[in-house]
Amino acid sequence: MREFVVEADGGSRGNPGPAGYGAVVLDPVSGEPLAETAEYIGVATNNVAEYKGLVAGLKAAYALDPEAAIRVRMDSKLVVEQMSGRWKIKHPDMKPLAAEAARVFPPGRVTYEWIPRERNKHADRLANEAMDAGKKGKQWEPSRSMAALDARDAEAVRVVGDAAAGAAKARAALAAATPVRTGLSAAGPQPAPAQAEPAPVATATAPGWGPPDMGLPATFVLLRHGETVLTPEKRFSGSGGSDPVLSAVGRRQADAAAAALAARGTIQEIISSPLRRCRETADAVAAKLGLDVILEEGLREADFGAWEGLTYAEVRERYPDDLDAWLASPKAAPTGGGESFATVARRVAATRDKLLARCQGRTVLLVTHVTPVKTLVRLALGAPPESLFRMELSPASMSAVAYYADGNASLRLLNDTSHLR
Repeated sequence: MREFVVEADGGSRGNPGPAGYGAVVLDPVSGEPLAETAEYIGVATNNVAEYKGLVAGLKAAYALDPEAAIRVRMDSKLVVEQMSGRWKIKHPDMKPLAAEAARVFPPGRVTYEWIPRERNKHADRLANEAMDAGKKGKQWEPSRSMAALDARDAEAVRVVGDAAAGAAKARAALAAATPVRTGLSAAGPQPAPAQAEPAPVATATAPGWGPPDMGLPATFVLLRHGETVLTPEKRFSGSGGSDPVLSAVGRRQADAAAAALAARGTIQEIISSPLRRCRETADAVAAKLGLDVILEEGLREADFGAWEGLTYAEVRERYPDDLDAWLASPKAAPTGGGESFATVARRVAATRDKLLARCQGRTVLLVTHVTPVKTLVRLALGAPPESLFRMELSPASMSAVAYYADGNASLRLLNDTSHLR
């Protein structure tokens, strides 16, 4: 069973007065924000706003996983004690809100914990953003929220509960007992050749372990572009071909992805491959989120040389020896001057490192292609090059990798297409 932490808050400037709430769903180990929600609710009391924040936070967690266990953390003693069943709910405005909160998840899967106000900064900032928007006659917009960054600046290292503290101790102990590894492959120790595999992340510590770092990671949400006319026929479509646009199906897929990302509300920046199918997909998301699109050459698809526009069967018929070599070695390039997987890996790793240097603590959408997405996943896992042929990656699918300041990476999602169903 998955577990989420829900932090919620509400406020009223006058009590009663102009009021709003904010809530954030967090990963219980890393503290990474998974969903944010906030709303200006007009004139209300502090307690009503707090209860509405609780309801919104629970619903946001339910949208992520209706089977999850929830740990609610609030600085409202009243809400925590009433929802825990230790205090009676007498106020007529709060009884229906408490009942609504109790219906989101079965009571046995939700626990409540009081925390000091200074440890509830993220939700507090969301509530204030909502009230600020209401003062201007507007509603809170997730794409413009700075609450996560503000909370991180105020609390540079955030530990969420005992699970994170225990994980930190375990990682520190294992790091002390685990030798540093460099130049290792899946087959065992081998010397690292010049211009060999780029590191899974820019670190010299053993993959998966290292000094504890509970800061917010840089999270890359990896969105493959929607379909083109070449996609259903499974034709090679890289950087060296016709640069096709999205088909009608692809445009619908891009719109569906945009709606899902807007509902989640955590994307802070959009970076796209310059190829048209990615630009069109990114533009659909940007229109929903109110963000600009930054183009990045390093995210373009591999160049498939003379294979561009051909099916696998056609390549097998025309260039059998070159295809066999390409399947056997990441250093082999497609016929006619295409890019090898090794070349693409170096390009993608360099792009990853460049983006990480300025994106720590942010959630960034990378709109790109099959090979770059699979390469980022492979490098995060420290998997061998042949793993590229063992991953399924559907059009307009989403994957996600979190990168921590201590050099560790964590694959959070792979080939999610739930928004297309």
